[in-house]
Amino acid sequence: MDFENLKKKINAALEKDEIFVDSINYYKKGKFYFLDIVLDKVGGIDLDMIVEATKKVDPIVNDECKNLDNSYILDISSKERG
Repeated sequence: MDFENLKKKINAALEKDEIFVDSINYYKKGKFYFLDIVLDKVGGIDLDMIVEATKKVDPIVNDECKNLDNSYILDISSKERG
């Protein structure tokens, strides 16, 4: 599945918060499938921002990924700072 449209919609929803999608990965680990969305923001993202972003991202993901063949675990996180 091409996640470019999903990325565009998430970026549009989070633009006001100056948060953007760093990466989207869909993979199988063991018997489970994961949809991993990594968010970033200049200056970093704290846990409260991730929680608020997740509330905006979840309905978009549900709509865009409803045709995936497998159920998945949605994992939204922030980019590591090093």
